[in-house]
This record gives sequence, C-alpha cells and structure tokens, in this order.
Amino acid sequence: MDLDKEEFKRTIQNGEIPVGLPLFIQALWHDGKGNWARAHSLIDHLDDAQSAHVHAYLHRKEGDIWNADYWYRRAGRKRPDNTLEAEWEDLLSLYL
Repeated sequence: MDLDKEEFKRTIQNGEIPVGLPLFIQALWHDGKGNWARAHSLIDHLDDAQSAHVHAYLHRKEGDIWNADYWYRRAGRKRPDNTLEAEWEDLLSLYL
C-alpha cells in the first residue's frame, strides 16, 4: 500500500485502518489513535528491525526507558532526544 504521511494521518482521523499494512505500521496507526496497548500487542512478539524500532518508541512513550533502550539496540538505533511526537513523525517518514 502506498500512503504518504498525510494520507496515513487522515485514515487515523477517519478511524479506518488501511488494509495490508505491515504490523509495525499498524502499531503506529493504533498508537496514533491513542491505543498504546493495541499498538504494543501487535509488535511485542516481533524481532525484525522495523518492529524493534517501533517497539522502542512505544516503550519510550510508556516511560520505560531501560526497555526502550533495549529495543533501540535491537533495532540498531539510538534513542532520539526529540519529542515523542517528532519521533512518531520520523518513524512514518522512515517506513511509509
């Protein structure tokens, strides 16, 4: 599925998740909807780099920095020093 960031955000506002999104993008969608628990449940069993990156972001958002740093390392990334909102935007830019 080819979505740009603005189209992706509109699907969140409309409440209709696009069909065929990878699980780590679905997790970002549910997080964007305010459902952290659903977002986390989609990726907590995955270990690919993209899922690990989103997993790290979700634990950072939760405030569990130790766990976030573990997942950033699994993703081959460092914890950013920007806002959570900026990181969410960056994740969309990287993976959409």
